[in-house]
Amino acid sequence: MTGRLQDRIALVMGAGSSGPGWGNGKATAVRFAREGAKVVCVDVVAAAAEETAGIIESEGGTAVARTCDVTDSAAVKAVVDDTVGRWGRIDVLQNNVGIAVMGGPIELDEAAWRRVLDINLTSVFLTCKHVLPLMLAQGKGAIVNVSSVAAIRWVGYPYASYYASKGGLNQFTCGLALQYAAQGIRANAIMPGLMDTPLIRTQIAGQYADVDEMIRERDAKSPTGKMGDAWDVANAALFLASDEAKYVNGVCLPVDGGHHLKIG
Repeated sequence: MTGRLQDRIALVMGAGSSGPGWGNGKATAVRFAREGAKVVCVDVVAAAAEETAGIIESEGGTAVARTCDVTDSAAVKAVVDDTVGRWGRIDVLQNNVGIAVMGGPIELDEAAWRRVLDINLTSVFLTCKHVLPLMLAQGKGAIVNVSSVAAIRWVGYPYASYYASKGGLNQFTCGLALQYAAQGIRANAIMPGLMDTPLIRTQIAGQYADVDEMIRERDAKSPTGKMGDAWDVANAALFLASDEAKYVNGVCLPVDGGHHLKIG
């Protein structure tokens, strides 16, 4: 099937990649555009947003790049207002921003704890705060939040703030789904598992002797024998954003090869 998001306006928060290659947000923005969406590619790093928008435009799609700190309510509102001024609506809100900082309650300082919760969870509250009134006026909208399997299980890393923020994101998504279902708005979350993306090389690799060891161990832990990639997340996001998922609401969908079912 093609054109599943034809002429839809998609606002993708975290549309850049944290390093060379394909991160979840970058792949999702491109996937949406390939299915006909006009995409607003938002990232805190201007060059990352511009790279993604450039890929979309080079393929004949329509995209604009915007820079935004998603923990800044005024900045988020400005991006939303700019999108509405340009295209008049927002059909899909994709929240993909997230960081992982190692440390349990003893090791992690309070500032780092608050920073992770602000970036991973408060940012979604802010984007929804500014986008939901528009979707309510439209009578339709799809919100897709990228959470993690770490929301529901221990995944082997000592990052208390990440577990807390992603667990909160799951329940925030469920609350959205039920509160606004009768107004034509759907909200779902994706829970990636062991994924091979640029982020793991900058935020996870320190837990291993080197990157090669990390890749070997994470591949071995996956039930499929190999990690997933950003396109697995992008394809799930496409489904949840599309009308094919018109009766899918309040779901926290594992995209993890079955890893959430494993013990240990």
